[in-house]
Amino acid sequence: MAHGGSPEWNEAVRRAVSPLAADVPTVIAFGMADPATMAAALDSLRRLGVTRVATVRLFLSGRSFLDETRYLLGLSTIVPAVPGHGGHDGAAPAPLVPLASGLVVTTHEEGVITSPEARGIMVERARALRDPARRESLLLVAHGMGDDAQDADVVQSLRAVAAELAPLGFEAVQVATLREDWPSKRQGAEQVIRDFVGRESAAGRRVIVLPMRLWGFGPYAQVLSGLEYTAGDGLLPHAEVSAWIRRTAARLLCDGTRPPAAPPCSGAGAAASSLR
Repeated sequence: MAHGGSPEWNEAVRRAVSPLAADVPTVIAFGMADPATMAAALDSLRRLGVTRVATVRLFLSGRSFLDETRYLLGLSTIVPAVPGHGGHDGAAPAPLVPLASGLVVTTHEEGVITSPEARGIMVERARALRDPARRESLLLVAHGMGDDAQDADVVQSLRAVAAELAPLGFEAVQVATLREDWPSKRQGAEQVIRDFVGRESAAGRRVIVLPMRLWGFGPYAQVLSGLEYTAGDGLLPHAEVSAWIRRTAARLLCDGTRPPAAPPCSGAGAAASSLR
């Protein structure tokens, strides 16, 4: 599962998934827990003879569409508080109906943002842009969540990444979420972001802005219009995203959907072999 976006965004995801598809039947369901794309993906797998499915949620935050996904997959009987594609300010939610796939399906709770792969990619991105001869600061910014508690979790995950960026020698490392889809909260978030970049630039420091996004720079160019900064890249393209997808799928198939009579998986090697 992946959010979906421009043709370039979708192609970046397809390329990240393609190494896995060479070893195991694999389909992509784009959309924000879209019942139509999820149903089509499960149907495709069933026609290929698949009986057990690892649903890898390629979202930065583990909370993104988790309740909707679990309900649609039959992993929860609790109807999501904001069902369907609602949840953004002004959006009208659509009712959800669980998908009757007939398959054994499982998924996970953690998001990409908490993974060692994501931390490593951001360190690599920052190191590539770092100029030790200059005074520099760094801003790590993410989409964010509408719910305050969930957004705080994202910020905490960003701080874990920032802790690995600090040793690179930046004078300041700041984290922020834009809370992009919630206008009532976005205005204040934009001001915090602009204030940091403007203040650091005025102090004579070059500001590097790293987007903790799956692909692209997102709307940050518009947010930072008129300010001086150096833009970095998101997580894709990078082989470590493929590694995260493979590792997550292997863990789900080993721990979540193996028949009771099957021997348990043990270690990363056994998990990886389950996908070959």
